[in-house]
Amino acid sequence: MDAPQRKTIVLFPLPFQGHINPMLQLANILHTHGFKITVIHAQYNSPNPSNHPHFTFIPIDEGFSKIADQAATNRDGTYFMRYLNESCVDPFRDCLAKLLLDDREMIACVISDVAFYFTQTVADELKLPRLALRTGSMGCVLAYDALPFHSNKTCFCLTKEDSDYEVSVPEYPLLKFKDIAKISINPQGMGDFATNMFNQMKASSGIIWNTFKELEESALETISQDYPTPSFTLGPFHKYFPASSTSLIEQDRTIISWLDKQPPKSVVYASFGSVAHITELEFQEVAHGLANVGLPFLWVVRPGMVIGSDWLESLPENFEERMGDRGRIVKWSPQQEVLAHPATGCFWTHNGWNSTLESICEGVPMICSPCFADQPVNARYVSDFWKIGVFLEDGFERMGIEMMIKRVMMDKEGDEIRERISCLKDKVNLSLDEGGSSFQSLNNLVDYISSF
Repeated sequence: MDAPQRKTIVLFPLPFQGHINPMLQLANILHTHGFKITVIHAQYNSPNPSNHPHFTFIPIDEGFSKIADQAATNRDGTYFMRYLNESCVDPFRDCLAKLLLDDREMIACVISDVAFYFTQTVADELKLPRLALRTGSMGCVLAYDALPFHSNKTCFCLTKEDSDYEVSVPEYPLLKFKDIAKISINPQGMGDFATNMFNQMKASSGIIWNTFKELEESALETISQDYPTPSFTLGPFHKYFPASSTSLIEQDRTIISWLDKQPPKSVVYASFGSVAHITELEFQEVAHGLANVGLPFLWVVRPGMVIGSDWLESLPENFEERMGDRGRIVKWSPQQEVLAHPATGCFWTHNGWNSTLESICEGVPMICSPCFADQPVNARYVSDFWKIGVFLEDGFERMGIEMMIKRVMMDKEGDEIRERISCLKDKVNLSLDEGGSSFQSLNNLVDYISSF
């Protein structure tokens, strides 16, 4: 008797590293539970199929490369989201329809990034269940739902001179007005994007979250009431497998041997993600702050991160020579391994959700410097709600940088932060153990998809 045909899951990630990584991690998780995996992906930031030989990869021409070079100067993320949700419709529909005509494929469902809200309409047209993957936090969903994007308030463009700049936002008191000024420079566009995204999340057959119940339990309760579709909290995805690279940027692995030579919990690890850009002045302030504190540091400077520079041209004069072996600057790092290394004492981060989760999983306190989108929300949860980090309130200024590093690395407050994040690390591990919340949620998801 022939073995039963394995069901195929079609995945469609947003073409940015912070979204591609968790989607491919989820793909690996589902593949180990018996599903075939087909990944439809944009040509921009295309994943490397040779890293995942057990998946089928199908590129579509979304035309995004024509506008991608604007990313360094156009800070309106909603512009790019709107473009992708318009340009991908026809190529995605055609590709999915072609797969459905293939008798060799028994497609169970589509899993697409929540930011690709157009995919719900396509899935409905083709009579396929669509599950939405939320690669960010639940708390951010609640914040975006509460913030007055569509009002005429000017709180999205406040500056330090405005009296309300440091005041909490009435609609979501965890945030300050200065935080939502960072979230988007186009509040109307962000409001439209969030509305479309949330409506199509509610219309989906289910929502998959890269988080775990014990971290965001109160948010999960609210979302379970507001969203009629099932929610599956089976994160953190990256913990299901040994550290493996889905990075689009080549990692510098020589830093591991450098870390091996450093004392325990002595190194400041600074990395601001795969998208954020900073000015030349901010870059120099970061350099002075790291130098002045006197601790060993590992600093990730992505090529093109500094506006107007290719890489390190804007460093203070003789900076690398003066730092010697105390400081290492690399283009990209194997972050999970760096955070897990016993020498790493704190993580100065932009608070993208993947980085935030990775820091929690390794029990590493954070210094928060959010740039845009969901990062200010994540940072406030880290510093003010979970109290597992500190918020660099005044931006990139050397005295503030030095002060915050000392608070985390040298003061009693840092010991208390380390204790709290160590407790969360233990909860992560319990959630993934047999019978834990993430373990059970994954089983529920597998059974749910199998029922389609």
